[in-house]
Amino acid sequence: MKLSYLFNILLITFVLSCKNDNPKTIHEKDVETTSETNQVFQNKGHELVYNMVQKVGNYSQLSKKKDVIYTYTYQTPDGKTDISTEKYMFDGELSYGAYNKHERTLAELNGLIEQGYDGKEFWLKHEGKIVNEKAYLEKVAFNRPTNFYWFTMFQKLLDPNLNYEFIEETSIDGKNYNVVKITFQTDTDAPTDIYQLYINKDTSLVDQFLFTVADFGKMEIPFLMTLQYESVDGLLIPTKRQYKASTWNADVSDDPWVNVNWSDIKFNNNLTKASFKKD
Repeated sequence: MKLSYLFNILLITFVLSCKNDNPKTIHEKDVETTSETNQVFQNKGHELVYNMVQKVGNYSQLSKKKDVIYTYTYQTPDGKTDISTEKYMFDGELSYGAYNKHERTLAELNGLIEQGYDGKEFWLKHEGKIVNEKAYLEKVAFNRPTNFYWFTMFQKLLDPNLNYEFIEETSIDGKNYNVVKITFQTDTDAPTDIYQLYINKDTSLVDQFLFTVADFGKMEIPFLMTLQYESVDGLLIPTKRQYKASTWNADVSDDPWVNVNWSDIKFNNNLTKASFKKD
């Protein structure tokens, strides 16, 4: 990997994207089949993930809330910060972000930027004017589904196109964990992302997980993401996150943390599809 570590850090929220034709993307009908009706587990790892998802709230529970609005804050070790108002509609995975502060995302565009995905088209506005520059739209095409995916990640871990492997039981800082590895099924030989969940045996919650960045060839050295949860409208949401480089034994590097916070989360805002159109 020729890109520097810092460059990878700055790009991390773009590269774990979940395009509409990506195996990571699921719809409510898939979840109803795999997580609620005649559930058959591949193995112990699959069962542990299933139980975790029921604890935080499954995709059916999430989708019944129709939509969500929240504030997204992302800060890199060098102090650069993005703050956006995020809006998603779960049916169709529509996504919108208004960046009042964007020191790392399209920082060259001064003032308010708005990104959107309306189910068919990715779009960008700068201070109310439509921007059609290809390089910018490519970033939007990564960013919009990526932010949506992170918010719905645990529910999506019951996607029928996933493989589960129970790795081991382990203890970290006095807490006992079941470790489960998750990989994605594809029709190609290209590498896909790996997630290694540390599921707390007492709470059934994921306290931390390792992940790779296959899109940028970052497969040998994973990142470790730690999580803190908040109860919002009957769901447990991992609202406070931090991550940095690690080993496959979850031994973190001496590098500083990247911090990500979700705040002011509100469901059922009566958003319509028109809310995600650029016009």
